[in-house]
Amino acid sequence: MVKTVAVIGAGISGLAAVKSCLEEGLEPTCYEKRDDIGGVWRFTDNVEDGSPSIYKSLVSNSSKELMSLSDFPMPENFPNYLPNAKYLEYCKLYAENFQLMKHIKLKTTVCNVQRHSDFSLTGKWVVVTKNGEEKNTTVFDAVMICTGQYTQPVLPLDSFPGIKNFKGEILHSRDYKKPVGYDGKKVLIIGMGNSGVDISTDLCTKASQVYLSTRRGVCVFRRLGPDGLPVDLSFTTRFRSLVQKTVPTAVSRMMINQSMNEQFNHGLYNIQPECLLSKEPLINEELPSRILAGLIIMKPGVTRFTETSAHFSDGTSVDDLDVVILATGYHVKFPFLEESVINVDNNKGFLYKKIFPVNLQQPTIAFICFIQPIGPLMVIAELQCRWATRLFKGLLKLPSTKEMKDHLDEDEMFRLHWFETAHQNWRRVDYVQYLDNLASDINVKPNILKLMLTDPVLGFKLLFGPNIAYQYRLSGPGKWAGARKTIMTQWDRMEKPLRTRGMKKSSPSPIAVFASLLPWFLCFVVLCAAILIKG
Repeated sequence: MVKTVAVIGAGISGLAAVKSCLEEGLEPTCYEKRDDIGGVWRFTDNVEDGSPSIYKSLVSNSSKELMSLSDFPMPENFPNYLPNAKYLEYCKLYAENFQLMKHIKLKTTVCNVQRHSDFSLTGKWVVVTKNGEEKNTTVFDAVMICTGQYTQPVLPLDSFPGIKNFKGEILHSRDYKKPVGYDGKKVLIIGMGNSGVDISTDLCTKASQVYLSTRRGVCVFRRLGPDGLPVDLSFTTRFRSLVQKTVPTAVSRMMINQSMNEQFNHGLYNIQPECLLSKEPLINEELPSRILAGLIIMKPGVTRFTETSAHFSDGTSVDDLDVVILATGYHVKFPFLEESVINVDNNKGFLYKKIFPVNLQQPTIAFICFIQPIGPLMVIAELQCRWATRLFKGLLKLPSTKEMKDHLDEDEMFRLHWFETAHQNWRRVDYVQYLDNLASDINVKPNILKLMLTDPVLGFKLLFGPNIAYQYRLSGPGKWAGARKTIMTQWDRMEKPLRTRGMKKSSPSPIAVFASLLPWFLCFVVLCAAILIKG
């Protein structure tokens, strides 16, 4: 019987884990090695070994309504896209509101987590921690690992011949903090993920020239969507997910490609991805304008370095380089965990539901938020925590080991089908589908068809509107009385921070509202007909 739970890490995932434990009547103890909560959202001027590290200018890629956890909406005056300091403030408000701090031990490092001698019978874990010079050993009934994905940098120096002879500065993107000290320098950034692109746009007004190298290209979206509202409000919807799953794959890819190139022609800007979804899209509105101004020059993959230059796969080179920044991502590693518990394979899945190791005898350890959706991580983390704590309580039952392995095989086929490669893709999921899958397991998924009949306004919002977390508190375990009202007022919270001049809100006419919704309704009718015919 699980009662005590060790939670490792006090970022937003760890906070959600502590709260989920308390909801289920469990006794959590959260260990955080730093002197404050917030995880990756907490900026420091210095890089702390073994901890996540961000740059000063970091702004969220998801809008605040989609990032809000299921029973704690963000303050209405918060901006729609949050600078890191604002999201850290949200973390602290969340911890204060649910009185989580008394369960968190700061400045406490987890040194070792291993199975108890009678693990096969009890599922217990031995956790060794260190606070200053003092070491403690505690036995827990279960463990939730919430350390995040951004602590162990990938430094692929062997992949770049000659780089060890390069005389300029070489650093990983996690070491970059501010555009200070780069004035007049030539900078090459290798890797076109969110960090690489953000750093390139941050640096390019200080450096004499920034070069951005990518082998595969990537989809780039702006934060601004239709009518100037956050783009994910229209992109991350249950209806859009349903359409993409129903129509032929070629049609779905065409839709994504069209959305991507509506904002600017990726081929013209030399960043068209070779495989459309082999790499997750990124959010950055400044990149196209910086390329137009010549402040950023796109380059293909690097083939070799000399003492002062970099050579590229198209035969070109850049001389007199001063700095190379490796935006080459992160390893998923657990240095405190005995190796036999989990074997990380970047090309194969090894966690059932992305949470539980399939070969473990007892379901008493959960890996939270080791996942890559096209959507906000924290919402998935919270639902994973709710799923895991109900598993610990015995309110959920795992299938057999064979069935879990079959599930992993199905997941691999899904990834190959949608993302065109299994390489480095074991964490990839369809955002809405994955959330609904977990929600179904714990009986908190809203019944859209029923709501269309009993509460059509709410049902319509859940089907066609942004896939926000409040919907998973409408019914079932953990039901929150404020969920419906919060869903119905989401647009007010989006508009509030934009209306700072005191201008009156203009209400659209009923005819205009009907005209805007009619195309969606017709699409819904056509989709339902297609499903019925296909069935």
